[in-house]
Amino acid sequence: MIRFPAEWEKQSAVLIAWPHRTGDFTGRLESVEETYAFIAKTITQYQSVIIVCHDDSHQQHIKSLLISDHNIDYIQATVNDIWVRDTVFLTVEIDDQPQLLNFRFNGWGNKYPHHEDNALNHKLLPHSPFQDASHKDIDFILEGGSVESDGMDTLLTTKQCLLNPNRNKGLTQYDIEQQLLVHLGAKRVLWLDQDNLAGDDTDAHIDTLARFCSATTIAYTSCEDAHDRHYHSLKRMEAQLQAFRTPSKERYQLVDLPLPKPIYDEEGQRLPANYANFLIINHAVLVPVYDDPMDNVAIERLAGCFANHKIISTPCRPLVHQYGSLHCMTMQFPEKVFLKHCS
Repeated sequence: MIRFPAEWEKQSAVLIAWPHRTGDFTGRLESVEETYAFIAKTITQYQSVIIVCHDDSHQQHIKSLLISDHNIDYIQATVNDIWVRDTVFLTVEIDDQPQLLNFRFNGWGNKYPHHEDNALNHKLLPHSPFQDASHKDIDFILEGGSVESDGMDTLLTTKQCLLNPNRNKGLTQYDIEQQLLVHLGAKRVLWLDQDNLAGDDTDAHIDTLARFCSATTIAYTSCEDAHDRHYHSLKRMEAQLQAFRTPSKERYQLVDLPLPKPIYDEEGQRLPANYANFLIINHAVLVPVYDDPMDNVAIERLAGCFANHKIISTPCRPLVHQYGSLHCMTMQFPEKVFLKHCS
């Protein structure tokens, strides 16, 4: 039996790839590193963090920012991008034993260079804590941010991403669904027909739009401003979510997360700031915030979804300038993957 654990299940570690001065954040690296340091320090209070860094010099620089090495492992490896949600292993359980799945990565539909990112998982394997982990290479393009699991038998995704011919050209919806059912062990897929947020170059990753908070609860990006370009699109998505049913034929409990006010880059491009890109860890939920009045609304509503977790406001305004946020830059590993790292 194959099962794709939900994010709220017990974890052993979270992996991040620290930005480097040669990367995309060159113009605002200092503020981005402040966000990274906050996230890393916060996670280490609950569980281990694995930091992918460039080289010895980069590792020493990161250590100087974090001060403490408590609950931190470093792995030196080259990456094209720091958005490890889409490049690092997905973890399933096969007969209750964890297996790391190495799907192919093609730069979000060949939009960006991706050779190093596609090779990243094999670079991780020789290093602790990955050395003893079981893994499988899969000849299918799939990004972690494009699929949500309820931990039981249901996946949530978007047609705009998974059916885009820039990923697995020539495969039908049925073909792609069969790949998901076989490799991730799901029994059904809930498909949203939903466009991407402005500035999102992933072709509508589900983790910017709708997230399982439990097997019966979905938090989703919403918009109440009729003048906002996303208003009608997100209303259509809301209607689709209202039509979905749980395996027991019940309506999902839906929790709307309003968009923050639009954030633009220096060229006037709207950036994909949203609150659905939160990260669940052991006993806490890190919620992206953007110095916006809606931050408190999102915090309050997610607190209602995670009564047994501490809700932690996490500054992510610098991250969206490279078109991602908190969930995009992290990948969690379930408890059984690295047992000695579980706290």
